[in-house]
This record gives sequence, structure tokens and C-alpha cells, in this order.
Amino acid sequence: MRASAFVYPWDIVGDPAAAGRVAGLGVQQATLAAAYHTTRALTPRHPRHRIVTARHSAVYYPQDPARWSGRELRPYRQDWVAGADPYGEAATALAGAGVEVHSWVVLAHNSRLGEEYPAVTVRNAYGDRYPWAPCIARPEVRAYATALAVEAAVRPGTAGTELESCGWYGLAHLHAHDKIGGGPLGAVGTYLMSLCFCEVCRGGYAAAGADPEELRAAVLRALGPVWHGRAAPAAGDREGEWTEIAALLGDKPAHAVADWRNGVAGSFQREAVAAVRAAAPPGFRVLLHADPAPHRCGANVGVDPAGVLAHADGVVVPSGGGAAERAAALGPFTAHRRAGTTVAANLTVVGGMGGQPGTLAADAAHAASLGATELRLYHAGLANDADLSAVADALRDLGREGAIP
Repeated sequence: MRASAFVYPWDIVGDPAAAGRVAGLGVQQATLAAAYHTTRALTPRHPRHRIVTARHSAVYYPQDPARWSGRELRPYRQDWVAGADPYGEAATALAGAGVEVHSWVVLAHNSRLGEEYPAVTVRNAYGDRYPWAPCIARPEVRAYATALAVEAAVRPGTAGTELESCGWYGLAHLHAHDKIGGGPLGAVGTYLMSLCFCEVCRGGYAAAGADPEELRAAVLRALGPVWHGRAAPAAGDREGEWTEIAALLGDKPAHAVADWRNGVAGSFQREAVAAVRAAAPPGFRVLLHADPAPHRCGANVGVDPAGVLAHADGVVVPSGGGAAERAAALGPFTAHRRAGTTVAANLTVVGGMGGQPGTLAADAAHAASLGATELRLYHAGLANDADLSAVADALRDLGREGAIP
């Protein structure tokens, strides 16, 4: 199993020891952020800082002016990492340490874009806008995101890419001072709060056979009890979530919504993958961060496993939690894996973020038994020294067992 660690450019730039430290973990690859969302990040070992605040979504390389000329929606520059090309500088350092670099590109998640252009964002059944969630049904958003995918993915010295948020984004969002926990929405309620009712999506629902106003009313009826203190239905698993959604909205409207949204997401993903491939050299791998339930939204977008593996080179799948949860996440993808297809198990190794670096060897072995072909370790820059030591020990153990190179 090939192993890759996630890193940010600011983890590497300005720290001469950083690239060697990543290589010393025993990974063969680094997944390096090229276009990333707003965040506040810890840098436990950096000689110049401990906290980096990325104030808005930005790209970490020089933009091509010709690509964005005449476009209203375009990526934003950053000023919190020194240098004109932090991605390129970090990639060069990692390659010099013997680590292959793949780009990490966030697409349909951009709070600054949504704040400056609110009309392009997801609009829920109550009329509220989600500035962090550009609506992928809108032509201008798709054109922007596809162009960003190409530019950010295919950087010099980069052998592949991982596209995050390449699909629908919704309510769930790690937001500054988030205070939405008062309504116990659960997965089903979160889906209902994530449905978009902008004019493009309303037209799409109608074309798929669902009256958009009747659908909106059904969403409001289903959510009403939550605001009065009743918990949303507890579905328990991905299939149970969808069964409950269909019961609340009605089977026919629910499937019309799914047909529209899944069609939009699937075509967007095919467009993005094809555009990246057309610009990339031979052998360049294009993976999507994904969840096997098509109705789910977020960084790991809901997809049809067979469909996405028919056009992408593979997927990166959240694989934490217990054995049953890991099997439910990976199994639908490994069932459709073809020769050369990547199914990467993404395991959090930051103890303070709920990860379990001490059980990495066992968790990786279990993922391999389920058919996973690679590991992703989140996150080499955020982890403290004890976490990284546990990761290095685990990868050495797996190497001795022949599980990784």
C-alpha cells in the first residue's frame, strides 16, 4: 500500500528540515495543497510560527493571467506564506527529499467567493444563502471550478492530483464560531438543509418532475419539528438516511431531486477530470475525495461508486471510526475497482482531532483487507511529534510485513 501524507505549503516553506521530516515518516508521496479554503492551522515544529491563519480561500502558486482574463469568478491570491510560488517551493523541497508530490485542490468551497458573489451560492428552502458553497448547477460556477481544477492540479513537479469538494457542498461547514448545534439535524436534516433552491436548481427540479414550490414546502414541513426540539430522524447508515429522506419528501419528489443533483454532480466531475487530463502529462493520476452515498454533501462529495471509478483514476475515502464504518465507506468502491484503480483509505493521525495514530498499522491492515490500495494520512503538518513518531513506527511495521514499499 502506497502511503501519502497531507501537507500545506506553509508547513514546508521556511523550514529547511520539514521535507526531510515528511520523508522520514516512510511515506512515498505528499499531497500538497495548491488551492485551499479558509483555515487556521497549527504548525507545531516550524521555526518561524506556530499558527497560520489563511484568511480566505486562495491559490498557492502564480495564476495565469490569460486563463482568467474576462472572467468574473476567479481564484484569490494569498499573502500569509512568503514567496511568489509557495506550492512550487514546497514541491521542490519534497521532491529533493525523495517524496513524490500530488496536488490537493479544493473546488466548490470558497467563502470569500460566496460573500462577494452571493447569487452564485446554494440557497436553502428558507431562502438563506450559504456563502461557503458555490452552487455547482450554475454555469459560471462550473466554468470557474473546472478552470481552477486544471490550473491548480497540473503544477510543475506534480505527478497527480486529488480534487476535494468536486460536487455539492451544503450546510455542514467547519465555520468560525459555529453556533448551529441548537437544532439536532442529524444526517437527514442536514441533507434537507443542503438542498439548493436557486433559480437554476428550481428549474432543474421541475425538469426532473418535481414541482419546486411543493418540494420546498415538503422540506419546511419535514424540518419544522426540529426547531421545536424534536430530534431529526436517526437513520443510522447511508441507506437508512436515503430511505428516511424519501419518506419525508415523498418517493417520487425525492428521486426527482436525486436525479437532478446526481446528474449535475456527475457531469461536473466528468468535466473536471477530463479537463485536468487534457492538460496533464501521461500518467498523471486524478483522484476525487468521495463518499459512497450520492446524497451526501461536503468535502468528500457523495458519488455513485461505479460511475466515478469509470472516469476517474480513483478515490480518497474517509476511513476512520470502527471496522464497520470503514467497511461501509470502502466496500462500495472496492467492489467496483478495476486494474489500476486507486482506492485510498484516508486515516486521521492527529490525536487531538480524533485520530488514532497508535492503531494506524491495524487500521491500515484492515483497510487493505477490504481492498484499499493506498493510504492517506491526515495530516503531517498538523500532527505533534508524538503522533508523527507513532505514524513512523506504524509505517515501519507495515513495511516489514510487506504491506507498503
